[in-house]
Amino acid sequence: MGTLNRRDMLSASALATGSLLTAGTVSLKAEARELASALQEDSVVLFQGDSITDAGREKNQQGANDARALGRGYAFMISAAALAEFPAHKLQCHNRGISGNKVPDLDKRWDEDCIHLKPKLLSILIGVNDIWHKLNGNYDGTVQGYEEQLAALLERTRKALPDTKIVICEPFVLRCGAVNDNWFPEFDQRRAACKKVAEEAATIWVPFQTMFDEAVANDTTPAYWAGDGVHPTIAGHALMAKTWLQTVTAALGT
Repeated sequence: MGTLNRRDMLSASALATGSLLTAGTVSLKAEARELASALQEDSVVLFQGDSITDAGREKNQQGANDARALGRGYAFMISAAALAEFPAHKLQCHNRGISGNKVPDLDKRWDEDCIHLKPKLLSILIGVNDIWHKLNGNYDGTVQGYEEQLAALLERTRKALPDTKIVICEPFVLRCGAVNDNWFPEFDQRRAACKKVAEEAATIWVPFQTMFDEAVANDTTPAYWAGDGVHPTIAGHALMAKTWLQTVTAALGT
């Protein structure tokens, strides 16, 4: 059997995503339409974070709504659904997640990769590397530092973009692969810190850890959703997209 090249793999990923969106496995149509309708025409939607958001995107592609620039994960799935369901709104979807990033890394590139894009809807998923790199001996950040840095980043964003709706996604891990008992209880403390910051900043909160915990409780293995415990499988990304859309559209509708 011949080896698939990158273009073939991206095409296969797009087809798989399309099947998920249309076959009813992940019912996103109504939520995607509500998301688009809640935003003004030509609104910028920006996804920010680490490798989970990055999802293999091509960094040299910076255009809005470019499949190569959106990666192969939840950001692509959400964008594809919203763009398909409400083309008249002409949403501009961007992914600026970068593998390996921690909160300080976002801060260093925030002007270029967030403020200058002037998003109307900003989604941030960050936190797993802040502990993973610490466990690997490559970082010495604390829970308090994570909380303070994230709060400062949101305050900076609010000042520069007062009309932007901000979504904070809960950092998550599944107990398999690279994730073992050494991650706890500190990872849970970091999740709690993230939620505290999100609530104090009056952002929309997407409970990804709760979502995955419930999925595992319903007779699936952690590896089904994230093989290494951190990076979602296509099923994991699809579940994230579904939960993100349901949560965000419900919040925007209130």
